[in-house]
Amino acid sequence: MSTPPLAAAGMPPGAFTGPQAQAAREVNTASLCRIGQETVQDIVYRTMEIFQLLRNMQLPNGVTYHTGTYQDRLGKLQDHLRQLSILFRKLRLVYDKCNENCAGLDPIPIEQLIPYVEEDGSKNDDRGASGQLRFASEERREIAEVNKKLKQKNQQLKQIMDQLRNLIWDINAMLAMRN
Repeated sequence: MSTPPLAAAGMPPGAFTGPQAQAAREVNTASLCRIGQETVQDIVYRTMEIFQLLRNMQLPNGVTYHTGTYQDRLGKLQDHLRQLSILFRKLRLVYDKCNENCAGLDPIPIEQLIPYVEEDGSKNDDRGASGQLRFASEERREIAEVNKKLKQKNQQLKQIMDQLRNLIWDINAMLAMRN
């Protein structure tokens, strides 16, 4: 009697049978997207580390670095490149699995995702939305008028402050001349 492949890998023989195996094979597409996002973040982090290593690394011309230091940094660089390659393969697998999960879905045109108000107003939902739109437009217009008035008042106050500043300057100049 031969041992099952999972048992040879150290897994118990009944670990993935029945509904559990189906749940393990089917992964939620949203979870795959999250895993893909984390993988992309890892790729960016590893790439930044590679550039940092390359910036600090110099040619082994014997002037500034010992060959041991150079070999150590070269080993780290090769390790980062190997891990980066693994992360890209993982990202490719996640991408393929997401495409496989979404293959049966009908693509929705982008135009349908953008909400707009219909002109005919025949639907009850549109009346409520158009009423809200009308209310928001009126409120926006009122706010714009108040904003315009505030700007005018601010301009008047600025002119008055400038006139007062000049008047105080003139008074101080006269007092200085009197002494």
